[in-house]
Amino acid sequence: MAGITIYEFDALVAAAPGVPDVGGQRVVPHGVFDWLELQALRAAEAGASAWLRLTQRRGHRAVQVTSFVGVIRSPDGFQIEVLPKVGKAIGGGDAQARRLLIEMLRCLGGFRHVQTDSAKLVATRMPLLEVFIGEFLLAVEHIVKQGLRSDYAVRRDNVFALRGKLHIATHLRQNLCRRDRFFAEFDEFSGNRPENRLLHAALRRALAWTASQSNQQLARELCFVFADVPESERPALDFSKVRLDRGMGHYADALAWARLILGDESPLTGAGGHRAPSLLFPMEAVFEAYVAKHLARQLAHPFTLKTQARSFSLVTHLGQDWFRLKPDLLVQESSANRLVLDTKWKLLDDKKTTGSDKYGLDQGDFYQLHAYGQSYLDGQGDVLLIYPRTDAFDKALPVFAFPKSSGLRLWVLPFCLVERVLILPPCGSLDAFFAARSHLESARPEPAGQSEEVALI
Repeated sequence: MAGITIYEFDALVAAAPGVPDVGGQRVVPHGVFDWLELQALRAAEAGASAWLRLTQRRGHRAVQVTSFVGVIRSPDGFQIEVLPKVGKAIGGGDAQARRLLIEMLRCLGGFRHVQTDSAKLVATRMPLLEVFIGEFLLAVEHIVKQGLRSDYAVRRDNVFALRGKLHIATHLRQNLCRRDRFFAEFDEFSGNRPENRLLHAALRRALAWTASQSNQQLARELCFVFADVPESERPALDFSKVRLDRGMGHYADALAWARLILGDESPLTGAGGHRAPSLLFPMEAVFEAYVAKHLARQLAHPFTLKTQARSFSLVTHLGQDWFRLKPDLLVQESSANRLVLDTKWKLLDDKKTTGSDKYGLDQGDFYQLHAYGQSYLDGQGDVLLIYPRTDAFDKALPVFAFPKSSGLRLWVLPFCLVERVLILPPCGSLDAFFAARSHLESARPEPAGQSEEVALI
């Protein structure tokens, strides 16, 4: 399968003589570029999330991938793997960026079924789409080893022996001259249930997508096991009938993957009526979920972490609350707000200290945090902006003060994606909220592949 690997905000241009394929600008076939250009235009027209945007590079038309990562696959099978931009800044190349993304995706709602140990093992040599397909196949194989579940289903058929209830009118109409047949309605114990139909349909689609020989072999073997189960013709209807009751718990992971494969239910999918699997994830949401999961473990007792608070509004008008203030994270103590935190997926540079560069910070984020601090902390306390740690931003910036809000301080802190900890300011102003480093070491997450429960409220 032809394809390339790029990073967030890289530009794609159509292949032509004299067009260089260099860092930040990659060349794709003309047909693929035309399809990408069409997707960018459709997204702009529909006002949808701008996962692609039109731009220009060195005098050539180009499309630029924004802050979304994952897999783009054009209808002709050309695959574009988009990795987090932080992979360039922390070193390790594509393999390290791929492993990091898989680990971060486990914290995003709906993707906790990614098994990190097996995914990390193949991430160094396999594109993301193949990793996802491989994880789905392993989940289905787990079901097969425990046995497919069957259930009673109503069946109407013209059978040789009377079973269940005889439909007199239909029986007389069809069997007036055939005394060896009975048109009856009866319950049949069969593997033809919604869960199995969905898995069979997802297996067939995965087999059509994958280019990995090992994935193809396993997919064919599993399809053979499901040979007596029809494929789901209406996945949405079958998903509404799924029952993960007693004895069906081992189906959960595979069905989560099937929902992704059959419905293209990633946080964003390529627009258009094609069946190309473009599985893309907004890195802002991925980073926020990753920080939330691991920051909860870093907090000292008795502090707790609350996600997506929405208790206050910026203004009221005619008795209505307008413009909800929704910080990403809140640190609370007995329901009292103590810290307000907002995550930003942006690379800073602590060497850019001039008034024009401002470390790469966005003025709008400071307005936002000031409003959060006034509403959630009554203008007294600390608000935090959290960015990914890189070699260019590896320690907390000096505190920012609001001249008209003397009791409110703003901190800009790096979060280490590898160590999974928030790096605190050396002055110790925030130490009371977080556990000591020695405690963090003893609370390290269990070995890869084992799930970890985090208490978020």
